[in-house]
Amino acid sequence: MARVLVASDAPSVRREIAAAIEGPGVEVLEAPSGRHVAQIVRDDPPDLVVVDMQMGSMGGMAVCLELRLEESYLDVPHVPVLMLLDRRPDVFLARRSEAEGWLVKPLDPLRVRRATRRLLDGGTYHDESYAPVPVLVGSEKPSPPGTGDG
Repeated sequence: MARVLVASDAPSVRREIAAAIEGPGVEVLEAPSGRHVAQIVRDDPPDLVVVDMQMGSMGGMAVCLELRLEESYLDVPHVPVLMLLDRRPDVFLARRSEAEGWLVKPLDPLRVRRATRRLLDGGTYHDESYAPVPVLVGSEKPSPPGTGDG
């Protein structure tokens, strides 16, 4: 059975994630703040940590960085992290903190299930929702692949 730790100081976010992924083969654990995550991972490592970017005491980026730091000196095992982002520009922070995946709010159950499944299967999930779309100006045409211009 896969064990998923959901960390958010908003009970509604924890409930929303649990409702989307809980079921046969998936057990959901909850942490009411980021400060609890490293200790839970140290004591009884889950298979995945889902962490809210915006938490009052210790946000998702800090949680992910702490896990990666403790992992680097073998204090905790590697646990993939799925970060819940409030806005598209936060993708930069998710990448910098070495999260294996991220979702941009508002969340929907389909994307949540897809992302958690990919991370539990050892992959990554990079949500493309709200990604900027390239806009061609005037008579510009995209360069052919491999030319280095586009």
